Amino acid sequence: MMQALHGLAAPAKLNLFLHITGRRADGYHLLQSAFVLIDWMDTIDLELRSDGVISREDVGAAGDPLPADDLCVRAARALQAACGTRLGAHIRLHKRIPSQAGMGGGSSDAATCLLGLQRLWQSREQLSKLEQIGLALGADVPFFLRGRNAWVEGVGEQMTPVDLPPARFAVIKPAQGLSTPAIFGHPALKRDTQRAIISGFAASPYDFGHNDLQPVAEMLNPQVTQALHALRNQGLSPRLTGSGSAVFAKISGDEILQAVPAGWQQKLCSTLPAHPLVGWADDYATYA
Repeated sequence: MMQALHGLAAPAKLNLFLHITGRRADGYHLLQSAFVLIDWMDTIDLELRSDGVISREDVGAAGDPLPADDLCVRAARALQAACGTRLGAHIRLHKRIPSQAGMGGGSSDAATCLLGLQRLWQSREQLSKLEQIGLALGADVPFFLRGRNAWVEGVGEQMTPVDLPPARFAVIKPAQGLSTPAIFGHPALKRDTQRAIISGFAASPYDFGHNDLQPVAEMLNPQVTQALHALRNQGLSPRLTGSGSAVFAKISGDEILQAVPAGWQQKLCSTLPAHPLVGWADDYATYA
């Protein structure tokens, strides 16, 4: 049995657009979006423990310290229970993706832990089982488990893989984050955008639609407006990603990032054609 896995990638994602098309009776919002993986990544090391204990160590945490019972630890415990193993693991999380950014960092970390631990423990869980575990942790976890850029509908559970042309983005994360419940619960949120079709998106994926959450995000966090202005001042067309405070804009490739206020984060990012661990849930031959 292997003793450790090192440098497992946990990439961030961007919402190329995000439309709210309605709201269910249970309060969940119906949406349409497109998720694209980018090369702003956390990395995770997993070391086998024989005592059944799940421990975690943070390296270079981006922003505030993570809670003791973060999504990585919860994912590990859920997989332990699902597969009935007596093994444990030490999780070393090299945190680079900012929190409350709308970039899916916590969900991506959880997905990578699930994919890595099922190899480390040789639990051989099918992708469908990992998705059930992941969905209980967060709506975005199944996307990272599947590992393909996707057109997303419903409450986030309906995903259609899409092939996207390579692109580069400037991404800015202000110091102040945003709470997802605060945005989705705001009375000013537009919840009746007309449904789009995937063929319309495919014709122009990087210029399609808008983010219905952006006006509310700007009301709740003036730094979002500052970040948008910073990119517009460079002749770019920015928008909010997800329900956090990060904004992004497609670039031609030769732009130079301008200075941002202290405590902010910014990065030039490239799209990924697939998650670096895509297929791990179904490829048992390489570690049987």
